[in-house]
Amino acid sequence: MNRNEVKNCLLCNAPLNSQMDWKRLFFNRFPKVICQECENQFEWCLHEQDEEVVSLYYYNEAMQDYLHRYKFMHDVLLSKVFREEIYYNLKNRKEMIVPIPMHPEKLKERTFSHVDELLKEARIPYVHLLEKITTETQGGKTREERMNTPQIFKLKKTVQVEGKEILLVDDIYTTGTTIRHAKRVLIEGGAKSVKAFTLIKSGFYK
Repeated sequence: MNRNEVKNCLLCNAPLNSQMDWKRLFFNRFPKVICQECENQFEWCLHEQDEEVVSLYYYNEAMQDYLHRYKFMHDVLLSKVFREEIYYNLKNRKEMIVPIPMHPEKLKERTFSHVDELLKEARIPYVHLLEKITTETQGGKTREERMNTPQIFKLKKTVQVEGKEILLVDDIYTTGTTIRHAKRVLIEGGAKSVKAFTLIKSGFYK
């Protein structure tokens, strides 16, 4: 990998300090792609974890801006921003890593799968077991509407999940509707356990 792949912060465009320190070299860590000032704006989510869903960051103003640029302005380079944190949180997980999928029509519109790209940049192997069966998104719905959403996933054809331990991965956890629907399909298909990991934890903000 070219360790000088990014010369300027992907978020504010400030020049990055490209000097290689021995710790980064020894542990083969990922090259930095954002400056320290931008990094400090993200708020770690460390004290609200449970065994079922683990999230790395809160949905603050800086994260809202990041997510808007990444998902809705289609800036796929921003998939690099949190790759090191994702890698170190998932590299030793024993479960099968399963991204929350996009509907094919939404994938055409966005041109890339944002969750898949986060995992690719973090060098985390994954497998798709689910298909999304509706183009509806949770954004814009009230909390009550989200909680009453009909099933939005199905198992892919020929997929066998019986006895599998699965870790679902998504970008943001808000009411938990998406994770609940995915978990239900997998458990009904025979999965032994289903937990979840998300980059962001949000209060109900829509």
